[in-house]
Amino acid sequence: MSGFARFLFGRRARRRWIHLILGGALAMPYVFLGELVVGPALGSRYEFNSLPLQLASFAVGLPLAALTSVFPLTRPMCVAVVRALCGVDGERLADGPARGGGARGRTAAWFTLHLGLGGVVAGMSLAVPPFAAVLIALPAFAALRDSRLGLPEVLDRTWALALAPVAGVATLVALAACAALAGRLLAHWAPALLGPTPEERLAAAEARAEDLAARNRLARELHDSVGHALSAVTLQASAARRVLDTDPRFVREALVAIEETTRRTVGELDAVLSVLRDAEASPTAPAPTLATDLDGLLHRTRAGGTRLTATVECDAGSLSPPVSREAYRIVQEGLSNALKHAGGQVAVAVRIEATGEHLEITLENPLHHDTAPRSDTAPRSDTSPRSDTSPRSDTSPRSGGGHGLRGIADRARLLGGTAEAGPVESTWRLHVRLPLEAPA
Repeated sequence: MSGFARFLFGRRARRRWIHLILGGALAMPYVFLGELVVGPALGSRYEFNSLPLQLASFAVGLPLAALTSVFPLTRPMCVAVVRALCGVDGERLADGPARGGGARGRTAAWFTLHLGLGGVVAGMSLAVPPFAAVLIALPAFAALRDSRLGLPEVLDRTWALALAPVAGVATLVALAACAALAGRLLAHWAPALLGPTPEERLAAAEARAEDLAARNRLARELHDSVGHALSAVTLQASAARRVLDTDPRFVREALVAIEETTRRTVGELDAVLSVLRDAEASPTAPAPTLATDLDGLLHRTRAGGTRLTATVECDAGSLSPPVSREAYRIVQEGLSNALKHAGGQVAVAVRIEATGEHLEITLENPLHHDTAPRSDTAPRSDTSPRSDTSPRSDTSPRSGGGHGLRGIADRARLLGGTAEAGPVESTWRLHVRLPLEAPA
């Protein structure tokens, strides 16, 4: 019984009842317009004196409501009211104006259904409670039986008079049941009529995919720039500390390298954060490329004591901007990976060369078999990541796994290239192959 009472008079039922009454209120102007058509057509000036004429005016007004519902703001307003009063999950409803004939047609159907059911329930809500109150009070007030209320003569009988209060209560319950059923019907049809169209779902999915792609790109930029800077600065500071009393010149060079690294990284960080704050903002500083900062990257890496040899057999200035930018990040992350896992005193060989229609990037550093295996994820190809087994020395600036090699594989794949990383005999080898011309 409590469930039935909640169905009729619960919070959700009451809110839906209010929603229906609002629909009846919205229907009134259209009913008045219907009177202007029905009255002259039937030769009557007092439509509200006749229930058939009222229903005829209502029937004429509903098509007029359907015509006016094609305005852009109709669907957003209906959706807002449905979310507030009908208890429908907001994710199942569309946002924004209806676009396209199908969406406008469903909006018109919803608006007409809302006003139609709302007009009926609102009319019943105005007429039924007074009638039910008279029936309930009829046995106790003889004046009501003697008044000219147009009551049926059967109510003068004793048995009918005794059943009048029961009929009055039953009438109120029937009104509540009609309102609850009508509210549930509207809630059931709301997602179908006010929900997003397949085109809108596709557009929303594309927008989410673009947002995720942008977030992943920014995450890679932050990881590569900030991660490399922290690894390099840590090694530079460590090397300077060890020779602080014996090699002041090296210490000065390490401090200059730390200053340059942090200043450049702060600039890159500000650029990325500006994009995060404003999706439409453009980076305030250009991203580094092979042509603009390869020499600086190698110099800052050597400043930490790393024995770095570099062979560049390509014209970095002739590379397309996307390839030059991603190649720089790949070299940066490869160096950061070597410093992180093999230590600052490791010998690293970098080779960048153009072969045919591809740019080949190779980074190698020796393995030390007396050290722990690295825990980064090393993709063997652009689509097949596997666990990395390269050793890591005790001088590693930080422990734990990362996402650098996976990010390298992602960068290569987005350009249509490949990336392979893993131990080759006694050497850890990272080899990336990129097309010289970035795909569209």
